[in-house]
Amino acid sequence: MAGTKNPSKKSLVSVPVKDIKLKKNISVKELFKEMEHIGGFSAQHMVIGTHIVENMFADKDSFNFLSFPADIVSTGLRGVLASMTKHFDAIITTGGTVDHDLARAFGGVYSLGTFNADDAYLHSQKVYRLGNVFIENDEYGLKVENSFKKIMDDIYTSKDYKKEYSASELLYEFGKRIKDEGSILRQAYLHNVKIFNPGILDGAFGTQLAIYSQDHDFKLNLIKDELELSNISFDNKVTGALMIGGGISKHHVIWWNQFKGGLDYAVYITTATQFDGSLSGARLTEAVSWGKIKEDAKYVTIDGDATIILPFMMAALGIE
Repeated sequence: MAGTKNPSKKSLVSVPVKDIKLKKNISVKELFKEMEHIGGFSAQHMVIGTHIVENMFADKDSFNFLSFPADIVSTGLRGVLASMTKHFDAIITTGGTVDHDLARAFGGVYSLGTFNADDAYLHSQKVYRLGNVFIENDEYGLKVENSFKKIMDDIYTSKDYKKEYSASELLYEFGKRIKDEGSILRQAYLHNVKIFNPGILDGAFGTQLAIYSQDHDFKLNLIKDELELSNISFDNKVTGALMIGGGISKHHVIWWNQFKGGLDYAVYITTATQFDGSLSGARLTEAVSWGKIKEDAKYVTIDGDATIILPFMMAALGIE
């Protein structure tokens, strides 16, 4: 920034770039160690981000958030996210995450596809395209509808049914009844990690909730979770976040953390450009101007595809 004193030349060139030395059967941790001084553009940001997450986990005073959008749950990254769940204190995600997690927990088969497809032909064959993932109609909508009805009826007829639920309370009840250990909802239930889902009505799950409420005594209280997020921000002096992708999930993390003076640790993985002014493209340094991240926080933006970057980061940290 203008007016900031420039560092000395000696400090500018104090860390040399080193070549990566590959060897047969190199482990992820060994490769990560080789990359510590790679330079290497986005790779260096990934290294920095991995160390920030490591520090965040090591700080026992830090309340840590994980946020991500729904699209990556349609990929094999769902398994990584499920494994990561127990290492965080709260998750903030979008409506479609519940759709994809439920569909796959109840046997939905998603297939490898291609970005370069004839979408009109796919439509005629009753195949959805999500990026380069192909999903037969019945493997998504029907699986969500059937599993929703089965679980929601069980919640509705249980002796401790409450008539009104926050989104996080309802997702806890769903996680309790899912048997698939690879489910994000299931892992959140097992490890008592709340899933906040401010956009829960946007998708197949939300549509089923709306239909169910028409002939059942059921209400969804979206304000309750917002008040709990407010309490988290005021009750925790130190907070951290690993944010994957932008949109409502990212903004809910940084928005509520501004009320405690900003995040202390923050890592953001994105493929979006900042030059359209979108939140998805906004680098974390922009959030500093809003007080959503502290000026002296440890933070970095990593440009790249999370389906490539995240498994490497988590493997380097020994997450399983």
